[in-house]
Amino acid sequence: MAYYLEADLKDKRLDFTVDTTFQRRLTPDKFYTKNELPLLVVNTTFFSFASNQNLNLVIKEGRLVSYNVHSVMGKGKDTLTWRHTLGSAIGISKRREADVAWLYTDSALKYPYVRQAPLRAVHDSVNTFTKPKAEQAIAQSFDNYIRARISFPAWKMRTAVGGGPVLLQDGKIRITNNEELKFAGKAIEDKHPRTAMGYTTDKKLIILVIEGRNAGIAEGATLEQTARLFVELGCVEALNLDGGGSSCMLVNGKETIRVSDKEGQRPVPAVFLIKKK
Repeated sequence: MAYYLEADLKDKRLDFTVDTTFQRRLTPDKFYTKNELPLLVVNTTFFSFASNQNLNLVIKEGRLVSYNVHSVMGKGKDTLTWRHTLGSAIGISKRREADVAWLYTDSALKYPYVRQAPLRAVHDSVNTFTKPKAEQAIAQSFDNYIRARISFPAWKMRTAVGGGPVLLQDGKIRITNNEELKFAGKAIEDKHPRTAMGYTTDKKLIILVIEGRNAGIAEGATLEQTARLFVELGCVEALNLDGGGSSCMLVNGKETIRVSDKEGQRPVPAVFLIKKK
C-alpha cells in the first residue's frame, strides 16, 4: 500500500523547502502547525535517538545546517577500525533542478562537495574522514558508471535532504548500499515502511511513502521493490530516506499511510515541505 505525490518543480507558486530542529524532535503534525499549514510534510533524514541529531545533510535556503556522519566504527574483531562513506542526498537548486548525488560535508566548509557516482567505503584506523582523504580516495578509484575520473566540486543547492542508499541512477535500479553501508547483510531484502524521493526528466518531483508493519494488510516493501515503483513512475534518479516508524507523509495536514509506531507519529528532527507562495 503506497501513496505518492507529484509536484512540478517548474511551478513558481510552489516553495520547496525544509525545516529542522536542534537537539529535539517534532512529529510531522507539529511541523505542519509550526510551518503554517504547508501543502506537504514528509519525514527525511536518519537520526540518533540518543542525541536527536540528524545523521545526514540538510540544506535550508542555501545554507548547510546539518552534516553527514561519515565515519562508522567497526564491530566485533574490527572495533579498532573505521569505515568512511560519502552520504547521499537529493537537492533542488535555485533554478529548480533536482539532483541525487553523494556528498562530503564538514562544519568548517560552506558547501558540501559532490560526486555523481558512488564511492567504495574507505577503511582505516582513524575516526575522522577529512576532505583531503575523500579526495585521495576518489583519485584512486575507477568510476564504473561513467568510465572516467571525476572532479569534486561544491554542490550549491537551495534545498536538500540526505538519506540513503540511492535507488535509481540513469533510470535504472542501482542500489548503492554496499558503498553507503546503510543496512547490514541481507537487511536490504527486508520489508518495511519506506519514504523515498525521486524526479523525472520533465522536472516532476516524486515523493513516495509505503505503508508497512501492518500485518495482513500492508507488510511494507524491500528497497528493490521501492526502486521499481520509481522506475514505473518514470524517474531518472531516486533516493531512499529514513523509513520504518519514521515514515509519514501529510498532504494538506492529512495522513496518507498508517504510521507503524503504535504510539502514533514518530518525532523526527527534519522534514521536507512544499508550501504555496
